Amino acid sequence: MQFELTKEFISILQEFIENGRDNAIQETLHGLHPADISDVMEELKSDEATYIYKLLENEEAADVLIELEDDELSKLLSALTSKEIAEIIDENVDSDDAADVIQLLPEQKQEEVISQISDESQASDIIALLQFEEGTAGAIMAKELVAVNINWTVGQAIREMRKQADDLENVYTIYVINDEGILKGRLSLKQLLFSATSTRTTIKEIYTDEDLRSVESDEDVEEVADVMQKYDLVVIPVITANNLLVGRITIDDVVDVIKDEAGRDYQMASGISERVDSEDRIQRILRARFPWLLIGLIGGIFGALVINIFEYDIKIYPEMAFFIPLIAAMGGNVGVQSSAIIVQGLANKTIGLSSTGQKLLKELGVATLNGVILALVILAFNLRFGDSLALSYTVSIALFCVIIFASLFGTLTPLVLDKLNIDPALATGPFITTANDIVGLFIYFIIGRMMYLYFQDPEACNTILELVT
Repeated sequence: MQFELTKEFISILQEFIENGRDNAIQETLHGLHPADISDVMEELKSDEATYIYKLLENEEAADVLIELEDDELSKLLSALTSKEIAEIIDENVDSDDAADVIQLLPEQKQEEVISQISDESQASDIIALLQFEEGTAGAIMAKELVAVNINWTVGQAIREMRKQADDLENVYTIYVINDEGILKGRLSLKQLLFSATSTRTTIKEIYTDEDLRSVESDEDVEEVADVMQKYDLVVIPVITANNLLVGRITIDDVVDVIKDEAGRDYQMASGISERVDSEDRIQRILRARFPWLLIGLIGGIFGALVINIFEYDIKIYPEMAFFIPLIAAMGGNVGVQSSAIIVQGLANKTIGLSSTGQKLLKELGVATLNGVILALVILAFNLRFGDSLALSYTVSIALFCVIIFASLFGTLTPLVLDKLNIDPALATGPFITTANDIVGLFIYFIIGRMMYLYFQDPEACNTILELVT
């Protein structure tokens, strides 16, 4: 049965903490998954979370440690001594997770923790992982893996694999390397058990190098996620530029990357410039949200200036003001839809090889159909409930033109940003909406001026059009 975190559960736990009932706390938490315990800790005050954490056994404490969000983890680590952190990490946490934890510590405390880890191999692996730049394959890979030499016999390989597998929870695949440690291929357990005719069979005789996918240690994590998603991989080896095998990345690490990136893109599309959540401090949330609000305000000022330019038209034809919100809203909505499709395609690498011109042409077709249908709907509404032909035709024609512009602008903007190596997620949300509001209003009033002029003096309007063309 899935654990359900309730206020009553937290209240009971807080009462136990206040009264120092350690046994009761341990019984309450007994049997809970580490992810559930981390959820419980995130609902408690920092000192309360630290109190119950110190009651956990080292192995369970290690599992809870890697489940905590960075903010909560940082608070917990600041309350633990270097020795306590080292004891929890020592032989209980994979190198990649250990490196992620230690990276949150101040530099001096990092050195203290690493120096107190008794497993020298794990300590050296952590030091190696900390050298990689954040956001690269090397930063999320684990050093623990099973690798066999291409020249070994099956019997020798099995003996060595038993030693290596002690550090692994799951063995997804066996990597084959040469004497220099260069990745040559892979070997499945099925091949090892059934393809070998005897224990003296060499790995060279049974391994395969077909469909071997790997990533370099300095490759971007998003590229790693794309490769694993495209080829349905649960694990992928990490190599250096010289094909030296240095680690592996498992699907659970990639899922975290995909979730983080999706959350970041969603927030950016909503006008939030950096990753925040509801538990962050007010200053950080303000810093993330204010810039786009300021841009929206400036866009609103420009929109007001457009209206001011056509103030005379509104005085003469005040009914035009009724449809300002409709034109602005439709332009923003259409632009966001168009840009969202392109941004998603760019993020998932499903955008295809078609040229920018082809994408714009396709979007133009969709926009034309949407524009015609919506323009006819609003025209029918105005003809039925309105009494001004000029206004009816103005709104319909303007809506059609705004939809065409917003669709093309929404498609082109993320493509241009991507070419300039700027995150295309910036194109959605406030940016597209604000730009389309301004241009949409301008189109609306220009068409309105022409339509009212035409209905009042068709000959004068025709003369103006002839001079323009």
